[in-house]
Amino acid sequence: MELTYQPFTVQKRVPLTISRGTTAQSTNLWLKLRAEGIEGWGEAAPFSIGSHQQTLAMLEQDITQLQGALTSYHPFDRQAIEAVVEELSIHSAARAALDVALWDWCGKAVGQPIWRLLGLDLDRIQPTSVTVGISSPEAAQLRSQDWLQQTTARVLKIKLGNPAGIEADQAMFQAVYDSVSADISISIDANGGWSLDDAKLMADWLAARRVTHLEQPLPVSQNTDLAQLKQHSPLPIFVDESCFNSRDIPLLAHGVDGINIKLMKAGGLTEALRMIDTARAGGLAVMFGCYSDSSLANGAMAQLSPLADYLDLDSHLNLRDDPFTGLSLVNGRLIPAHHPGLGLNYVSQAQ
Repeated sequence: MELTYQPFTVQKRVPLTISRGTTAQSTNLWLKLRAEGIEGWGEAAPFSIGSHQQTLAMLEQDITQLQGALTSYHPFDRQAIEAVVEELSIHSAARAALDVALWDWCGKAVGQPIWRLLGLDLDRIQPTSVTVGISSPEAAQLRSQDWLQQTTARVLKIKLGNPAGIEADQAMFQAVYDSVSADISISIDANGGWSLDDAKLMADWLAARRVTHLEQPLPVSQNTDLAQLKQHSPLPIFVDESCFNSRDIPLLAHGVDGINIKLMKAGGLTEALRMIDTARAGGLAVMFGCYSDSSLANGAMAQLSPLADYLDLDSHLNLRDDPFTGLSLVNGRLIPAHHPGLGLNYVSQAQ
């Protein structure tokens, strides 16, 4: 099989600010895998979680290595390919691009969408949330209204963990809360921006304001404090930055209620499926999330979305120049295509 790749840059309609900083654009990699006249697609998006970074240069280097190492393999040689990827210590986002391209190729080879190959029921797909980043109370209020007017979404994820402190978090949240109707579901993601004491206080404060769950309240360095927070919190606790893959889940299960699976952290749909099974075995709920991913990566996760309790696959909805089409947002639910593989189309090269 032959691997090629193409960088493409996507611009956010509205820059997103979280506890660690602001992003306005991302240059991602479009991976193409070709064999027997069929082309499978995958996406690698750079991301940063505190001290852990996967840069564009790292991902390009990884894919260059894979180009030389996988020429003699067939896309159906999944176990052997996985062994090569492990031996080369490929970063998770590059793994994700390759794994998704293999799934896309397979679906196209047999003429079925990936969700159909897995026997999934699209009627089980939950609504996706749309994200309101850290900002002034007035800007957050306006952003939430814009989201709800421009899309069919009925679920908001509000980013907190403002470096200015929990008083700023409360003021911003209250502005959004007061401006949306009671049928809008609200969750919170602090991106590790709170101390344990602040997280306890905020859990109580937010629980009185119809929040459904609390995501990554503590920094990764405070994973050992999660159990204490869970014991105190009236809200379910989810982890994101603390949980990359299935190996992390048993170490966290006693201190949390759920995990956020992201394609770039997990390393592909294959590992995402392992994570789902591991989480379910531990009695944990499952959420799907994203970074600055286009419809290509979010379309891949959408293929598994009937398996998730919560979805936060909204990054492509905030892009001015997403080069891929094929996903549908219907009554707030992100519906994958019925065409073979990912079922996506390429529109134009983003500038």
